[in-house]
Parts: sequence; structure tokens; C-alpha cells
Amino acid sequence: MMQNHNQQKKIALINDFTGFGRCSIAVQMPIISMLKVQCCAVPTSIFSNHTAYEDYYFTDYTSNMEAYIEQWKKLDLKFEGICTGFLGSAEQIRIVSEFIRYFRDENTVAVIDPVMGDNGEAYSTYTEEMCRQMIQLVRYADVVVPNVTEACILTGTPYKERWTTRELAKMAEQIVQTGPEKVVITGIPQKTYVSNLCYEKGKGYEMIRTHKVGHSRCGTGDIFSAIIAADAVNGVEFTKSVRKASAFIKKCIQKSIEMEIPLTDGVCFEELMGLLK
Repeated sequence: MMQNHNQQKKIALINDFTGFGRCSIAVQMPIISMLKVQCCAVPTSIFSNHTAYEDYYFTDYTSNMEAYIEQWKKLDLKFEGICTGFLGSAEQIRIVSEFIRYFRDENTVAVIDPVMGDNGEAYSTYTEEMCRQMIQLVRYADVVVPNVTEACILTGTPYKERWTTRELAKMAEQIVQTGPEKVVITGIPQKTYVSNLCYEKGKGYEMIRTHKVGHSRCGTGDIFSAIIAADAVNGVEFTKSVRKASAFIKKCIQKSIEMEIPLTDGVCFEELMGLLK
């Protein structure tokens, strides 16, 4: 008799694994687990420490991904959530597209963080072809969590420093029109605040503001998308989830400043995990 491996809610997390520096899978897995969802990771690449350090060891996992995923098909795994992070090549975007098509059913929430760039520029590794493919991948999403730069790339909007709420809402609406139900444009600088614009199909938009503390740190986007994905699987209301993620990240940054954690080392979220219960 075949065993049933689907007795618990599960999220398939597709991202890179970084041993030191608190980002990607290493951050998302404990947070998703804390929110009572089993986290099943598909590594896209493996780093000793992330690329903001002067030197790092790196292994591309692309050639192994399909054989890895094939074993999950044999186990007949079912996922209530699929969450994606940085994808390093056109081939990885193709593999993720196929993963979503195969594993998604009517109970699956796909959360895509289209990690393509920041501060008005696409990352140096991101080609025009990859940006086009990411635009196609986003159509499979239920929830998309771009920053302002990525929202511009997804909608073909020229980047600028200052935005009105209406302009940001228009970009979010354009993204929703391609397929997703919900969009949150993250990390919008507004004087002494960092804001997130939430847009839900049929409901319109809401701007959620959090007082800015310290400097930006690696891994905070991964924490954000992990909370959004686990909450979506658990049926938490979207704007409530965004508020929770924003407040948690702020407290993690404050704690990291207190503990004098170097910026490259991310946020010491481990100290505050109990707040997510």
C-alpha cells in the first residue's frame, strides 16, 4: 500500500541555498516551519556565503534540478503553496514554470518573488530574455512580491525616484491584469517610512507604512515572501499578512542593530521567531 505523504500543509520553496549570510532558503525554511507549514526546498544553486561578501564558493544546481524534482513526482507530493526566489538563468525559469504547471492544483497558492533588480537597474546577471521569461512566469502566480524596480520591469514602466500612490497602484493593477490575484510592491521609500502597496483583484489598493530603521539588509525580502507564502497557505488575510511581515522585519533590523550584526550578515531573526506564533 502506497504511503500518503500529504497529511500536512506543504510549501515547495525554490531558491538558492546560502550557508552563511542569512538569506534565501536558510532564512525562509525556519520561518515557514515556525508558521506550521512543512517547507520542502528545491535548491537552484549553493553558496558558501552570499555574493555581497568579497569572496564566495558557488555551485550551480541547474543540471540537477529536474532529476531532483522527478523524485517528488514519484512520491506523489501535493503542495498547498509554491514559493520562488532568485532564479539565475533562463533554464531555471523554464524548470520553475514546468514545476508550477505540474504540481499546482485548485488548492495551491503560487507566490513569486521576481528577483530581477533594485534601485532602478536589473541585476547584471539578468538578460533581456530572462526578464521576458520572468514576465511570463509571473502570469502563473497568485501572489507577486516585486520591489519598485521589478514592478517597472514587469510593466515596461520607466523607473524614477519618486512615485505617487496612484502611479504605483496603476503598476500593480497592470501586473494583476496578466494573471495574479494579489500584488504587493515592496520597499517603497517615503520620507521616514518604508511602505508596501497591496493590490487585490476586485478590492483595489492599500498602502501600508512602517517607520524606517537602520539600513537595508540582505535576506529581508526572503523573510517577507516566506511570511506571505505561509500565511497565504494558512488563509490569513492578505493585508494583515503584509502588516505582520513588515512589523517583524522592522523588529529584526532593530535587534540586529542592538547586537551590532554586520549588514552583510542579514538580520538576526532567530532571536525573535517567537513573535510569529
